This record gives sequence, C-alpha cells and structure tokens, in this order.
Amino acid sequence: MSPLSSLDAAREAVSELLAGGVRCVVVCPGSRSAPLAYALAEAEGRGHLELVVRIDERAGGFTALGAALSSGRPTAVVTTSGSAVGNLLPAVMEANHAEVPLIVLSADRPEELHGTGANQTTEQFDLFGEHVRFAVTVEAGASPSASVRTAVSAATGVLEGVPAGPAQLNLCFREPLVPEDGWEPPLGGWDPPPVQEYAYRRPPVAALSGLEPRRTVVLAGHAAGPIAEAFAAAHGLPLLAEPSSNARFGGHAVGPYRLLLDGSPGDVIERVVLFGRPTLSRPVTALLAREGVQTALYHPRPAAWFREGRRRERLVADLDVLSDFAGRGAEGWLDAWLLAGAAAQEAVDRVIGAPGAALSGPRLAQLVWQSARGQLMLGSSNGIRDADLAAAPPTLPWARVFANRGLAGIDGTVSTATGLWLGRRVETTVFLGDVTLLHDAGGLLLGEGEAEPDLRVVVLNDAGGAIFGILEHGRVGGEPGRPGAAAAVERLFGTPHRADLRALAAAYGIRHTIVRTTAEAAAALSAPRRAGREIVEARVDRTGLRGLHARIRAAVADAVGVTS
Repeated sequence: MSPLSSLDAAREAVSELLAGGVRCVVVCPGSRSAPLAYALAEAEGRGHLELVVRIDERAGGFTALGAALSSGRPTAVVTTSGSAVGNLLPAVMEANHAEVPLIVLSADRPEELHGTGANQTTEQFDLFGEHVRFAVTVEAGASPSASVRTAVSAATGVLEGVPAGPAQLNLCFREPLVPEDGWEPPLGGWDPPPVQEYAYRRPPVAALSGLEPRRTVVLAGHAAGPIAEAFAAAHGLPLLAEPSSNARFGGHAVGPYRLLLDGSPGDVIERVVLFGRPTLSRPVTALLAREGVQTALYHPRPAAWFREGRRRERLVADLDVLSDFAGRGAEGWLDAWLLAGAAAQEAVDRVIGAPGAALSGPRLAQLVWQSARGQLMLGSSNGIRDADLAAAPPTLPWARVFANRGLAGIDGTVSTATGLWLGRRVETTVFLGDVTLLHDAGGLLLGEGEAEPDLRVVVLNDAGGAIFGILEHGRVGGEPGRPGAAAAVERLFGTPHRADLRALAAAYGIRHTIVRTTAEAAAALSAPRRAGREIVEARVDRTGLRGLHARIRAAVADAVGVTS
C-alpha cells in the first residue's frame, strides 16, 4: 500500500474524530500542522464541527478543556511541532486530574528529521508522560485511523478500568503540507446546536427502610453532582457542599459549614459520606482524618484524582450499600445543623454586609453567586473559597458551576470560561482575582471573525495575591516589629502590581466597569446582560483581609456557641 499524503492522513484523522463524537476543535496556527488545519476547514465547511482558532497554545488548550467540560464531549486541540506542544502541558495536567476528555493533536516532523538539528524538532511522543491515558506517534504516510479510535476511546473513558482524561496523537507529516492547486473548502459552516439551559433533575435515590439512626453528614466535594443532594435529602442528613460540587442547594445544605466543624454540631459527627473530591479547606481535611469518624467515598467508577489504597475512606460503588453505611439522620441531627447553619450564615452576612462595611471578596462572591445564571466559573485561590464561605445555598441551582480543581491552579481560567461558553452557548460568568486574570490575559484575545462569547468576567482586584495573607504567610508578614519580614512576604507572595485593567480591557475590545462599593457591585451584576464580553472590576483593599476573616470566625462562634 502506497503511503498516504499528509493531507489524506489528516482527513482520515478528522473523519475518525467526528465518528468518535468530537464536534469542537481548537487550532493553534503553525506550518507543520497545516494538513490538519486544512482538513478541519473542510469538515467545518460541511457543517460537521466547529473550528476555533487561538494563537496561544496554552490558551488554546484551556479553551478546548472548557468546551469539553461544558459539552461533555471529547474536544481536540491542534498544535504545530516544537515548543508549541509543551505549552499544552498545564491544560493536559488539569484534564488528567479532572478527568476531562481532551485530545491533543500534535504535529511532528517525520522520523528522518529527528536528531538532525532540524528546525522545531524535538521528542514529542510521550511528552505528557503519565498525564495522558494514551499516547502514540503515527509515522508520516501511515494511516492514523486505528490510533485515533483508540485515543478517543481512552479520552472518553470507554477503555475498561481507565477514567476519562487526555490523550495524545503525535502525527508526523512530510511535505507537501498544503493542498493541491485550486483547493477550496466547502462554503458552509458549523451551526451551533440550540442553547441548552441548565435544568436540575433530581437523581433517583430511595432511602431504605430500617436504617439505623446516625450522626452522619454528606460531604460534597468538587464535581460530586446533584446525586449528593438527593442522597442527603433521602436520608435526612445535613449536606456540606463545596460550590463546584453542583450539589450546594436544597433544604439540607448548610452554607458556612466549614466554620461549624470545630464545636457543636461538628464535633459529634460519627460518619461522613463523601461524594466527589474535597479541595478547599483544612477543616474538611481535618474532619476526614479525625480519629473515630468513619468515612465512605462513593466510588462507582475509576477516578483519576487518587490511587486506591492511598485514602482512608471505604470505597463504595453501590448506593444501597452506601445507604446502610450512612443510616438515617438521628433525631434532631438535621435540625441542629440547619439551625447552626442559619445562625452562622446570619453572622457572616452581618459582618460582611454591615452598614459602611467595605466591599470584600466574600461579599462580592455572594453577589456573583446570587446573580449568575447559565454557567458560573469560579477561579482558584480566594474566589472559590469566598463563595464556599459566604454563598447561601439556594432552593434550586441557578447555574451550573465549574472550577479547575483538578490541580487547583490559576492557569488558563479566562480561556476555560470562554471554552465553557463554546460548549453550550449559554451566558457564562467567571469570578476570579486580578492575578488570575493577568496570568491568562492572553485568553482575552479573539481573532477577527471568531465567535465572541456571552461572558461576564468579574475581577476582585486587590492589586496582588490576597490568599497568602490568610494563610501562614500572612502571620509571618504580620508580626509586629519585623518590617523586613513584612516586605519579603509582600514581595514574594503578595506580588503587588499596578496593572491597569481598564486599559487591558480596551486593548482587547471588551466593555469595562469599575465598582468600589457593595451597592455599585450589586447594581453592575444585576444589570441586564448585553451580548458579548464585559469585565466588572471590583477594586478592594486586601490589607485588612486577615482581620476580616478573624471577625467572621468570632461572629459565627458567638452566634452558634463554638470555639473560634
């Protein structure tokens, strides 16, 4: 059999991607990857997929990751050879730990050019190591079909015992890299599917009769899903749910739960039923490690975020068995939690919403949580923690919540949010800090003719990295009489800056609003959404953040009678 031309091999690869359910591909421009770009343009022209172009490979990787997260479909990203592939590593690492079906199509030089010093030639195969479920190099001229099918199966979790996650197809191409003379792609285009609004449907979870009464709590970590809420409701148990669990709602959810774990009712917990992955707070980590507390993790399928035998929880795949472990809420148990939760929520609200109180991260998180519809992305660092602390659980979810909690990095947050919109075409809000925005400022760039998302970017701008101020580093830098320590902590961790976000927004053609008070923030976030992108910049002072959190803890302790 004669070798395939580069364009024919690329066409085969695209055909198999389509057969595997890929409907969105992010292309980062380059010469060696040109056959894939041409083949994808043909597929888009026939209306088979959406082609998205990004000049920055890191932004491209996270855009594809976001599209896969929201759509639930495998999504691909294309790069040329050389350092371009390496820029995908952060997105691939996140996709690995978060089990996102991200397919990397890395173009490569043919084998005869390796080891010769040829331009943009390096070892790309297995570049991502254990972070991908499958990696293969397809030599120039060979058919890629079988390899593409395996990669899609690996990425989507079809292979037995392998969780969903990223896969790499390293495709070697020889010249010519361009189509035949007179090439013209079809003149059609991708027609996005109808907008899919988020609608909650309670999963069927039936409480078993004859369950033993116990002081059990349901803990919903990242990506737990609505099943955690349904389980808590069926068993009469309190629900302690992180914001990105998509279970933080309903009549059993306790808002500021992490402030109630040291003292009554948290100190008499007997058992914990865990859904998803808890990632946010040390009180939760301490609870799961507490001597005398039995824990069980709902584990119906392989997970990428831990290896069996490395966590202390009992792994349970059957909901009936989990029901037996959890039991039903002991008499007065749920009421005790709900009363304590209501008192704690009122105390939090009183501190951060007091007349004349300065706008703060927790207060802004409340406003974002209340106003967001469609899709909400919470940035890592303080943003998601502020929501966990202050956002009251609604009766029913208003938005589907996302966060890059696989590795909890601030990488690519803007790009991920853009990808979220691409995946479902519903209004999307992202709440993040100024450092997180600046880290992915390139993700704001859209090429001429690229689809502009309906995206509201809410930035808590405290001119630096505020999270370190409420960690141990804030204590080190805050010790009196040690100005050198304070200066070192501020420089190394606070990372102060004077970036002009209004000018940044103008450079990318994005609407911009500055708010400085709670009233201004509430007005901006409650205003009707306009098409396109906007940045709402909330300027706050981070110097008093450590003290604010201390006042919140003291107010909650006073309200519910626990030790702060």
